[in-house]
Amino acid sequence: MTLHCAVLDDYQTVALSLADWSAVAGDVEVRSHARHLATEDEVAQAVGDCEILVAMRERTPFTASLFARLPRLRLLITSGMRNASIDLEAAARHGVTVCGTASSSEPPAELTWALILGLARHVVEENVALRGNGPWQSTVGADLHGRRLALLGLGKIGVKVARVGQAFGMDVMAWSENLTDERAADHGVVRAASLDELLEAGDFVSVHLQLGDRTRGLIGERELRRMRTTAYLVNTSRAAIVDQSALVRALHEGWIAGAGSDVFAAEPLPADDPLRDAPNFLGLPHLGYVTRRNYEGYFTQAVEDIAAYLAGSPVRRLT
Repeated sequence: MTLHCAVLDDYQTVALSLADWSAVAGDVEVRSHARHLATEDEVAQAVGDCEILVAMRERTPFTASLFARLPRLRLLITSGMRNASIDLEAAARHGVTVCGTASSSEPPAELTWALILGLARHVVEENVALRGNGPWQSTVGADLHGRRLALLGLGKIGVKVARVGQAFGMDVMAWSENLTDERAADHGVVRAASLDELLEAGDFVSVHLQLGDRTRGLIGERELRRMRTTAYLVNTSRAAIVDQSALVRALHEGWIAGAGSDVFAAEPLPADDPLRDAPNFLGLPHLGYVTRRNYEGYFTQAVEDIAAYLAGSPVRRLT
């Protein structure tokens, strides 16, 4: 019997070309969905015939109610080895095996610097002016050398961001609830004594924390007002760490110089979201992990996960 597999949220329609699916071609019929399925009704209608689903990061929440509406589903694969949008207990109750893939930390670290540099040197504004025959040199850039890079989180991505900041000649400091003086010192970083100290000292504040009960809404109005009016905030982690309404106010009222974000509370970003029109805001459509090498790894390992499951020995299981 041929099984049916759907790749969800394949926005660029590259899932079937960036991996060799021939290893499972005799057993599995694979299709991809480029359009985001925004509701459980849409998901159930579009892929209710599938025994296997491949999800991209946390774009599609797999809740208990959705699992109940996908009775044929037996294998769910997510890119990465962590996905807060999958109810693993519900998956187990419905007999669904959940597996993951490797995920590189280099691409989001690199994109963090695209946002920092884009904000500091007004790249988008100057490019639009040049292409539209607008004013020649209308902005004055912010320096990196000699300024302070303030990192919320010093994990795998934070460490990589810190190294680049040091190469630019920046002073780097970091804070998280679990960060120790020893780990900070190992990476040539000063540990801030508190979140307030970090925010007050940073010229560029970059978020690299996991989303959880302790970090949800961590940066709200109070915290944004503690930042310098000349400082920039960058978030390539999770939108819910920063209060989005407070961020919009901060940009409109000039509490900070600007902000860059690759993550949003609702994705794709609704057309009427106020961040789209916020001044001094540089937004990207969640591209942090979207690189050819990362995608090749995701989909190649998705094929491996399917083959292993069909052989009766699932690999890279999420529990």
